[in-house]
Amino acid sequence: MKKVLVTGANGQLGSEIAVLSKNYPKYEWIFADRTKITLDDLDLLQAQLKQIQPDIIFSCGAYTAVDRAETEKELAFTVNHLAIELIAKYTAENNVSLIHVSTDYVFDGSSSTALGEDSDTNPINIYGESKLAGEIACLKENPNSIIIRTSWVYSKFGNNFVKTMQRLMQERDEINVVNDQIGSPTYAADLAEVMIDITESSNWVPGIYNFSNEGEISWYEFALTIKEFGDYKCNVGGIPTSAYPTPAKRPKFSLLNKEKIKSIYNLDVPDYKDSLKKMFV
Repeated sequence: MKKVLVTGANGQLGSEIAVLSKNYPKYEWIFADRTKITLDDLDLLQAQLKQIQPDIIFSCGAYTAVDRAETEKELAFTVNHLAIELIAKYTAENNVSLIHVSTDYVFDGSSSTALGEDSDTNPINIYGESKLAGEIACLKENPNSIIIRTSWVYSKFGNNFVKTMQRLMQERDEINVVNDQIGSPTYAADLAEVMIDITESSNWVPGIYNFSNEGEISWYEFALTIKEFGDYKCNVGGIPTSAYPTPAKRPKFSLLNKEKIKSIYNLDVPDYKDSLKKMFV
């Protein structure tokens, strides 16, 4: 029985993989939170990997506090770069399959067309820099690994934009949401399914892939859809990024082109509205 190690088990993606894992009893699933896989202590991480001896690793664990990363650069790079480098090296040396999850924040947001896997990277915040460093190290140490870049992740689990909007729209009469950052949301359950599908496939093609749901929208438009599905009475206004300053800059445009993953793995990618509806069921 193959052993699948999922890092970041308590995060949105790890939690969704745990739900789906019940349909795949042929694997021994190991869901590792920070106590089982310690991404900020490299010596301990090395020992933990040797103890677990996985056959497949879903690398979902990350430092994701985008604004805090601006003042915690060393920690962000330890978790998102050095730990991934170590994991990739371990997987290469032990013939372990690795799927690592990355982010649209590796781009600077200056594009006006959907970003491909070969589009120029140029992160504009520390989080993005640390994730890009992790990507580069991952492919250098294990060229046979698969990296999936995703964007605007939400889930029934954890903290995310959808749950925040649901709460605020019930608490307040009016809210404002940024209307000049463009991309597409990703329902973590859809991404979890894709990762398992790739593992189940006999077609392991290493390299970088993009995955998000279909649709080209702003955060403001996303909020309006949440309002519609939740039948909330709150008024939602659109504001420019300049009216909502944050410690870390965000890409203005990070829509991902998904043709590569759709063609290689024969995927039917759901529209963002169809996936969002599942949050309201």
